[in-house]
Amino acid sequence: MYPTLLIAVSDKSQAGDARRQARLWARSMGLHDEPVEQIALVVTELANNLHLHTTHGGELLLRKLERDGQFGAEILAVDAGPGTANFSPFMRDGYSTSGTPGNGLGAVQRASRVFEVHSQPGLGTVLLSQIWPRDFTPAAERWQVGAVNLPMRGETVSGDSWCQGERENGRTRLVVADGLGHGPAAAEASRCAVTAFAGQKNDSLPVVMQAMHNALRSTRGAAAAIAEIDPAQESLRYLGVGNIAGCILTSGKPTSLVSMNGMVGARNEKIQEFRYAWPREAILVMSSDGVKTQWNLQRYSGLLHRHAGIIAGVLYRDYKRGTDDTTVVVVRNVLR
Repeated sequence: MYPTLLIAVSDKSQAGDARRQARLWARSMGLHDEPVEQIALVVTELANNLHLHTTHGGELLLRKLERDGQFGAEILAVDAGPGTANFSPFMRDGYSTSGTPGNGLGAVQRASRVFEVHSQPGLGTVLLSQIWPRDFTPAAERWQVGAVNLPMRGETVSGDSWCQGERENGRTRLVVADGLGHGPAAAEASRCAVTAFAGQKNDSLPVVMQAMHNALRSTRGAAAAIAEIDPAQESLRYLGVGNIAGCILTSGKPTSLVSMNGMVGARNEKIQEFRYAWPREAILVMSSDGVKTQWNLQRYSGLLHRHAGIIAGVLYRDYKRGTDDTTVVVVRNVLR
């Protein structure tokens, strides 16, 4: 899938640069005039909001969306600012705590096909906006996906890759691959893994993993994990090699998913598939080792009921290591 563009905002003067970066990115992603201007509007307002309502600013994360042959964009505004227990007043036109006209977030909501916020005192705010062409109405999605995929600081490409694809009978598959090290060679390895995954979508997970292993023999290798969710059977199958973390979240205790030792493309000591229960309300989280594994989402009020993109944004904000490529993907079933 498509990598994430990060735009850091810590000063009012950066709003104009954020708008320019967003326009260039949107056009490079194949979007056209009307959605490009909507993206520029949303990015400008969110950049101003980060400057005005936080102490140290925050980040804008842009990700290309694709559905039914059409392209859109998802924008996450992420900050560790003061947060609030009641975000509703901020959405009213004319409401301001900083002497401005107070129309920014209302304009963002009107421009967005999907708009959602999670804010909590002392922890900060994550705001999600999804933009599609006005004349396009996407079909109801069965699987809601949120993702952040960023390179290590100083690198231009991420050594991590991921891909999600729907199958027959309402099932879906997800792969996350982390190329050894970082930089272009790691990116090549992880992309090879995702390409092999996409080419074997009707085979069993062990067969898919073996195909990935064969495809990566000429690369430096990667850690990788595949999950297949079957809501009709209320089950999840999981096969991991190396340090990709997987977890099923429910209202109860989280279930960590087992990966075997080894490296895809270099050494595969054992390929073993595991099966887990998949309750109706379950959420799957998969991440590379650029994200800490000792997290607890129960500390975030109402977060498990938010959009998968919001959950991915919170995990990125609060648990990224900052010393490696960072990927976190969140999947939930929204169409029964």
